[in-house]
Amino acid sequence: MNIKELFIKLLKFKSITPNDDNAFQFIKNYLNQFERIEINKNGVKNLFLYKKFGDGEHLCFAGHIDVVPAGDGWNSNPFEPVIKEDGTIIARGTQDMKSGVTASLFAMKNATFNGTLSILLTSDEEGEAKYGTLEVLKHLKKINFLPDYAIVAEPTCETEFGDAIKIGRRGSINGIIELFGKQGHAAYPKKSINPIHQIASILPKIAGKNLDNGDNYFAPSKFVITDIRAGMEVTNVTPGYLKLMFNVRNNTLTDKNSIKNFVDTHFKNLDYKLTLSESSKPFVTNPSSKIVKLITSAIEETTSIKPKLSTAGGTSDARFFGEFGIKTIEFGVINDTIHAPNEYTKLEYVEQLSEIFQKVINSF
Repeated sequence: MNIKELFIKLLKFKSITPNDDNAFQFIKNYLNQFERIEINKNGVKNLFLYKKFGDGEHLCFAGHIDVVPAGDGWNSNPFEPVIKEDGTIIARGTQDMKSGVTASLFAMKNATFNGTLSILLTSDEEGEAKYGTLEVLKHLKKINFLPDYAIVAEPTCETEFGDAIKIGRRGSINGIIELFGKQGHAAYPKKSINPIHQIASILPKIAGKNLDNGDNYFAPSKFVITDIRAGMEVTNVTPGYLKLMFNVRNNTLTDKNSIKNFVDTHFKNLDYKLTLSESSKPFVTNPSSKIVKLITSAIEETTSIKPKLSTAGGTSDARFFGEFGIKTIEFGVINDTIHAPNEYTKLEYVEQLSEIFQKVINSF
């Protein structure tokens, strides 16, 4: 089976989160020379395939087989790939991220290595991601089998294939500030405590403000207000309660405690309650690490492009690898139509991606 046939086969699985549509059975058969660990929990399927070639380091490829629902606006069946003369392939998951899964599997199929080679796949990256990659990594830690390095084959390139690697990701902290006042008649403002008036002078001091100065890897963490609501949509009653919601995409310099201190500085004399929840933690892999150097060299050799090292964007399962101290990078095809109708990529990108992965494997 060549790489085009493998790619088309994976694209035909209607693997909408968290259903793998039997894709994992196909993958187990494809890499039948690899040992397997399967962890299925709460309807989520996870597959970890590994092969120990020698006593060297452990390199793990990673990704997800699930895709978001197709939605409307397609010019063709999203699970019947359309192949154009220029090599463009249209189907759900072409960019995010069956291209990366295909390239990883094809690179591993006949690989030789001096350590342990593995791949971790989940059916629930696009959903809540509670019982996917994280559960497998917990198990691997328990049996003392965590990888030393990981390559998550998410689509990372911006305008040209090969132009960007992600060496880290920001975290995400959500916050709710509840401000308590005293409801009253608009005609008698002295008899009430209006939380809208209380917060009016505070907003310019917090909205869009940087919580740190950033560093060589990350932009500053910014306090982004996402919602404010109060009152009953009438003109003669002042509210007694206000709710403000915010999000901070934080770098490694800002955490929940520093956000708490920032809020308290501005609200300390008011009656308020702060609730924080952290959906992901930031991580960064040092540019001088072995995995960054090897993938950079392989990309340059294959594409003649020197990729930039990025930490931009949202979250991915790479964050879980980072939490376990695994040196992790992300690299995949161009990211410009993910989750959109008529999602597409080019076969040549998938071929080059697999070639790059093969070079990394061979260079270890």
